[in-house]
Amino acid sequence: MRPLTLWRYEIRRTGWTALLGPPIAVALGIAAALANPQPGDTTTARILLGALEMAIPLAAGVSCASLIGRDPAVEIQLTSPTAYRVTLVRRMAVTLGWTAAVAMLMAGVLIVTGWWDRWPASHGPVAGQLTWLAPTLGLSGLGFAAGAVLRSPGGAGALVTSVWAIQQFFAGSAQENLPGRLLYLFATTRGAVPGDWTANRLTLLGAAAVLIALALVVVGRSERLIDGEDE
Repeated sequence: MRPLTLWRYEIRRTGWTALLGPPIAVALGIAAALANPQPGDTTTARILLGALEMAIPLAAGVSCASLIGRDPAVEIQLTSPTAYRVTLVRRMAVTLGWTAAVAMLMAGVLIVTGWWDRWPASHGPVAGQLTWLAPTLGLSGLGFAAGAVLRSPGGAGALVTSVWAIQQFFAGSAQENLPGRLLYLFATTRGAVPGDWTANRLTLLGAAAVLIALALVVVGRSERLIDGEDE
């Protein structure tokens, strides 16, 4: 299969959720900023950056949770010369690549228009890109690993959504101890202990790497995937 045809196929296999999720997240963030009942530059900037840190990562995480289990006859896929884990990595690359393109476009618009700097904790236009990158990879890694272990897109997506919601609604409890602060997804717009932001972002990136590696080990065991098809 030619490379261009292959990538077109993988884009189709990722599904509409992966393609529409990030733009919808951006649209919802802009709508929330426009409908803000407490107008003010700082509050509006926080809402706009919140779309980057909260909405876009959630869309990516749910999409990555659904990557495993989309093939109707995975046992046929397992006979292909290309390892199934390579196929899944390509689909994850499509999902995260598209998410990153949308996030960087929104971040670029906020930087050019000056809204980026109107939130005091934006951390600048370069390092500040970890605002969306760290939680996006963290939730995506969680979704991918959960999909591999649970073999259920619905269950994996529910886990991602639950973690996101718990950290949203119990932000104070999530930051009462150091491990919770380091794994907190919304340290830019919901606050962080002074000096913890960089460590928090790097910890999320490290956790993402570990979770993705775990998922690839699990999907390398073909008997689990075949058993999952039978259930």
